[in-house]
Amino acid sequence: MTNRRSFFRKSLGVAGALSLSPLAGKALAEDLSDALRSLNRLSPSDAATDEDLWARIAQAYTVSPTLINLNNGGVSPQPKVVQDAVDRYYHYSNEGPTYYMWGVLDRGREPLRRKLADLAGTSNEEVAVNRNTTEALGTVTYGLTLSKGDEVIMTKQDYPNMIQAWKQKELRDGIKIKWLNLELPIENDDTIVKAFTDATTARTRVWHITHMINWTGQILPVKKLCDEARKRNIISIVDGAHTFAQMDFRIPDFNPDYFGTSLHKWLCAPFGTGMLYVKKENIAGLWPLFPNDKPQSADIRKFETLGTRSFAQEQAIGQAIDFHNAIGNKRKEERLRYLKNYWCEKVKQHPRVKLNVSLRPEYACALGNFSIDGIEPETISSRMMLEHQIIVTAIKWENISGVRITPHVYTSLKDLDRFVEAVHKIAAS
Repeated sequence: MTNRRSFFRKSLGVAGALSLSPLAGKALAEDLSDALRSLNRLSPSDAATDEDLWARIAQAYTVSPTLINLNNGGVSPQPKVVQDAVDRYYHYSNEGPTYYMWGVLDRGREPLRRKLADLAGTSNEEVAVNRNTTEALGTVTYGLTLSKGDEVIMTKQDYPNMIQAWKQKELRDGIKIKWLNLELPIENDDTIVKAFTDATTARTRVWHITHMINWTGQILPVKKLCDEARKRNIISIVDGAHTFAQMDFRIPDFNPDYFGTSLHKWLCAPFGTGMLYVKKENIAGLWPLFPNDKPQSADIRKFETLGTRSFAQEQAIGQAIDFHNAIGNKRKEERLRYLKNYWCEKVKQHPRVKLNVSLRPEYACALGNFSIDGIEPETISSRMMLEHQIIVTAIKWENISGVRITPHVYTSLKDLDRFVEAVHKIAAS
């Protein structure tokens, strides 16, 4: 609590740079600090529906007042405190790049690693800082030693970059991908686990598991899948791009062998920041994507040999973690799920609208997807922007045709009411 109060007093003070007078900026920062303190006195369920508090917390963001951004799933905006940190570290680096970047900021990676590990619930010796989920899981895909004919099970609904990585490994090394094609939404854990186990043979070495399907928001039973994989001596790789800092969990809750995520999504960290988790006993056997002089060492830092990188972006992850912690994991999850269910319950009242996501809490959180009978997703997306100035995402992928909607903590119910009204107008046309 001492650290949290310190964060309220000091870190949020930079919100005064919101193009306001010093007095107005200070008042805004104090109101935001008070809102966060008030939020932390509420239970997650009570906090989820307190519109006044979330409206005050939204002042930490600098999102456009003329657009409604409902595509936070691709990349989320950063609160002002994070933006300011990036600027500060960037200008600091330019005062003497080789000294300040390599001699000062580079040394900040260890404290940052500890903060990330604390958020992830892991040892700091199991967490590497990188640029996104693609890089994190690409490190695992190309770093694993597999033999010709070894099998990898994944779904056609997994993220394209992960699919392409495994396809390249298939072409180059002669492994075999066994595809699952899920009919979403699914509201039965056993159905999903059975799909993986039925496809498993004596040659299966890897289960590639997406925690939340990015196209629709479907949550897979990751713990059950990882447990089942471990019983069969199969490697579990979890794509947590859309669940880390969106949902309240710790990586060891699932006991995966590997886990990758992007921090610029739900953590609201700087663009191009990510994290790789490798279970301690697996580090030595995993080859790094960019090798150092000891590629077979058991040191997690061997996965960070990236050369010159943006130290400003990397170091500002710390401010994003502080802001996230000030809200609280569970409060954030409950608010995001509440927002998703709010718009879903309203749009589904129209007879031409179909929901492509579950409303049950164990199978969805912030992400949702809907379709309108007879209207292509691209048409809906285009009309949303042109006619209503609302940013949404058209999705056409394996077994999926719809529009993805991803609000964030700064999204208001008034914004969602405007979105619902737009859906009904388009559906009525």
